[in-house]
Amino acid sequence: MAALVGAAALACEGEDSGPGSLTVYSGRSESLVAPIIEQFADATGIDVNVRYAGTAAIAATLLEEGDNSPADVFFAQDPGGLGAVEDRLDPLPQSVLDLAPEWARSPDGRWVGTSGRARTLVYNTETLTESDLPDDIRGLTDPKWRGRIGWAPTNGSFQAMVTAMRSRWGEDATREWLEGVQANEATVYPKNTPQVAAAAAGEIDVGLVNHYYLHRFLTEEGDSFMARNYHPRGGGPGALVMVAGVGILSTSENKENAQRFIEFMLSLAAQQYFASQTYEYPLVEGVKTQRGLTPIEEINNPLVTPKEMADLEGTQALLREVGITP
Repeated sequence: MAALVGAAALACEGEDSGPGSLTVYSGRSESLVAPIIEQFADATGIDVNVRYAGTAAIAATLLEEGDNSPADVFFAQDPGGLGAVEDRLDPLPQSVLDLAPEWARSPDGRWVGTSGRARTLVYNTETLTESDLPDDIRGLTDPKWRGRIGWAPTNGSFQAMVTAMRSRWGEDATREWLEGVQANEATVYPKNTPQVAAAAAGEIDVGLVNHYYLHRFLTEEGDSFMARNYHPRGGGPGALVMVAGVGILSTSENKENAQRFIEFMLSLAAQQYFASQTYEYPLVEGVKTQRGLTPIEEINNPLVTPKEMADLEGTQALLREVGITP
């Protein structure tokens, strides 16, 4: 009997435990990334659980949860969120980092970009042409833009742009810009999509958004949609190209699956998804971008480093201090 029990125990130890599980904390919206995460789950058999919220909120949650966090992966929409928790991320293998270009990685190798996203001005094409728009977003503090601007101060990408401003312009100049746009009675939106719709409807003339939301509308409504993107010709933070990125929590109990998740997001299949379904810029060669997308090399990107984008907490404090966010 004892021998039978022992044999059964050995059999259990030798059983395949299956592909296991993965918990993803996603600062990327469900509408953008749920389909590609489902593809990863289908391809690997891994049981994937996803928690969605804004990137800043997820970063705050990870800091609050500390070593007790159930998260394996942080999938963030911008480097600022990743930088806020970088001390809680494991260094990634060089083979994983090398899947993305150097400019799209953490300088310390703790996260890697998965797609490129450009800040832009979306504008109403009935009332404006590109020649009417300022060389860079500093021009939006001119009183002639009073009542014509939209912005989303609680949005993670907007806050990442402000972090880039603080890094390149300094605290005082950034504060002056925020107060100037505020004085121009900018309309506050909860996120990017309603800004793009408002620009096309003529409710605002310009909005501060990410580039890809316009392309979702163009796909659904056609070329007659009355809004277009303008990447400021003078460059600066308003022409910033950021990356969405991903890192593995040092407390993860599923690190092998977490690495597979990152490798999948940088595979040709996933990169083609980002290019053709979310209209972002792919980070690997050999992937076609969406028709009508401004080539990334034509954007006057200020090339702000991930390290310069890390102080999200300082940006949120400034926005509260100026009275733009609660």
